[in-house]
Amino acid sequence: MNYVRRALLSYPNQSGAEALDVQISSSVATGLSGRYARALFALAIEGKALGAVEASLSTLTEALAESADLTALTSSPLVGRGAAGAAVAGVADGLGLDGLTKNFLGVLAANRRLALLPAVIRDFAALNAARKGEVTATVTAAHKLTAAQQKALGAKLKAGIGRDVALTVNVDPSILGGLMVRVGSRLIDSSLKTRIDMLGQALKA
Repeated sequence: MNYVRRALLSYPNQSGAEALDVQISSSVATGLSGRYARALFALAIEGKALGAVEASLSTLTEALAESADLTALTSSPLVGRGAAGAAVAGVADGLGLDGLTKNFLGVLAANRRLALLPAVIRDFAALNAARKGEVTATVTAAHKLTAAQQKALGAKLKAGIGRDVALTVNVDPSILGGLMVRVGSRLIDSSLKTRIDMLGQALKA
């Protein structure tokens, strides 16, 4: 379970293409979630498993959006280390996640950091996008977006930004409808909730 720490400590000893990845990691992902994301990112590069980890994290994102039980497992402080570790191992097997991601979930469980999982996934996506020369857009939708909808949204954002866009899509029913899209520090909020709130404020004026 010490391999995350090893990944973090190995950064100064890397060179060439790996050093470039380190620079990307240090500038894109910050904070505690960023440290875990950078560790996973470095291990994925080392093990030539970026594609597999990326696919597994995408599967996890969908599972978190669809399963209240999984969300409760990752966010509840009442679940002990042992129980959380066994549960996420079972989830990983059930979802068909790659070995590195499965082990990484075990590390988060052992360190009682499963609540960071959504932020770690977001930071990992940002790292991977930066490595590809893409821009990351975090999209919040009231309902799950189809592959076709994500493709169309990505194309629209690319046309507006002028660069390829990697989407990280989260589902939040509380926005009622529409989308919230964050690219860097810019937030485009077309959610139904915000429009209703603005209408309410206008009626009070």
